[in-house]
Amino acid sequence: MVQIPKTPAPPSPAPSRSVPTSADVARLAGVSRATVSYVLNNTSAVRISEPTRRRVHQAAKELGYVPHAAARSLRAGHSRMVLIPAPTFPVGPLYSRFLTELQGSLAGLDYTVVQYGTGGPHGDEAARAWAELRPVAVLVPGSGLGPRGVAVLKRSGARAVVTLGPETIEGAHALLMDHDVVGHSAGAHLYDRGRRRIGVVVPQEPGLEAFSAPRLDGVRQSVRGTDATVTELPLAYDEQAAARLAARWRTLGLDAVFTYNDEYAMLLMRALLDEGIRIPEETAVVGADDLMLGRLLRPRLSTVHLELPCGRELAELVDRAVRKPTTEPETHKVLGAKVLHRESS
Repeated sequence: MVQIPKTPAPPSPAPSRSVPTSADVARLAGVSRATVSYVLNNTSAVRISEPTRRRVHQAAKELGYVPHAAARSLRAGHSRMVLIPAPTFPVGPLYSRFLTELQGSLAGLDYTVVQYGTGGPHGDEAARAWAELRPVAVLVPGSGLGPRGVAVLKRSGARAVVTLGPETIEGAHALLMDHDVVGHSAGAHLYDRGRRRIGVVVPQEPGLEAFSAPRLDGVRQSVRGTDATVTELPLAYDEQAAARLAARWRTLGLDAVFTYNDEYAMLLMRALLDEGIRIPEETAVVGADDLMLGRLLRPRLSTVHLELPCGRELAELVDRAVRKPTTEPETHKVLGAKVLHRESS
């Protein structure tokens, strides 16, 4: 009888290493657990010598110890998470730079920034999903959130709700960013340069209406009561759409155009030049955002430079609101604009 050798049993998994604790860090550093907590939580109320801080950080690094966020939140009575819902509109380099500065400033104040995706509900319904994460503060770009959503967030423990948009919301701190000043600056500049038949490019991309409509209105306000006219020019962000608009440009009788931003300016300028339309002799062009690429164009692009809120100042507003949640909501107008005149206008 032939015996079939038995298949050897798979080796037992090696026992997993236990998760390091603050007690392990304290033993290795030769300090108390309280000292470990003070050092790793950046507690300013207790003075810890610099050599002791270095020993604690070195021990934590050697052991791979990471503080438990939930336990820390329980001790503090709130989390250190600042939630920023991802914008529902396309963002460009300007907003990305602002967000990077803001995140760095919040991190410097010992907050953790979490960006929340755009999928799912919006507005007040989205606030319920944000509240499930129990953030200590929420920064909401754009519009859509209402007083009910603010109330939901505050009931869940959010000490500060800050909106960045064109209007104030009851119960929330507001950084007012009214984009009519962008269009007004562009329109006034073109009028002062002798242009009287001004076109305004309005993007057809979904989500940009909250910015494009005020910019269009700002141009109209800048020439109201004068002999100038303003023509709205819907435009998709693709070369074919720009080429079609450029092909009928001379029939429109325009001598200037404000293109919403620098990216649309570059798109349209290329199409106009391909049609043999001279810039700025036949048509002056002004963009917005002051992107580096605009300076590399020929002719160099005139643009509206946007003065966005300082990331550090916004981080300090969040921290102030978290530390004193019962104070009245603050409102600040934070968007400034000025035209940088270059060769295209």
